Amino acid sequence: MQPQQWHQQIDDNTSAFKKYFGGLSSEELNWKPSQEQWSIAQNIDHLITINRTYFNVVSDIRSGNYHPPFLSKFGFVVGLFGNMIYKASLPDRKKKITTFQIWQPKDGPGPSDILEKFEAHHEELKQLISSSMDLVKAGFVISSPANKNIIYKLEKAFDIITVHEQRHLEQAKDVLTEMKENSDKVVPLRQNSA
Repeated sequence: MQPQQWHQQIDDNTSAFKKYFGGLSSEELNWKPSQEQWSIAQNIDHLITINRTYFNVVSDIRSGNYHPPFLSKFGFVVGLFGNMIYKASLPDRKKKITTFQIWQPKDGPGPSDILEKFEAHHEELKQLISSSMDLVKAGFVISSPANKNIIYKLEKAFDIITVHEQRHLEQAKDVLTEMKENSDKVVPLRQNSA
């Protein structure tokens, strides 16, 4: 994939999050249907958190501090893991997945400007992708930032990042729907473009 395609997907994700959640108050962004479910703000925080861990991987590669695991020598294993993680990240959410501890969103209310932070983060993410194209073209294999035994190509990591964001867009939209259905338990909803 070319960087422009990833950039476009990231821009589309930014626009979708702003469209659905841009008119919400801080209280609404932080409303949770239950203690076990994430708020809209926590979904966004989770995306920023997970994406940032890939910045560290690329930084380690550039500094010479990255050592791929032994399994990275086996192309079929690399492809198998990459496709498995990609399919698990798709927005259809037929199968529920539990995230690794390092990627858990922060407890408590998120900042009221979480969408602005998300948009700024996306600009940094696009820069990371553009500056990593030499590694993509070289077919560089990385470990998942959460588990060194889960390996895939850096190219696949960028695919996973973009579809994973769409998965959490759908999850956050479900929270918005529940919030509207339970409006008597939530601060009054402002008019939203969604």
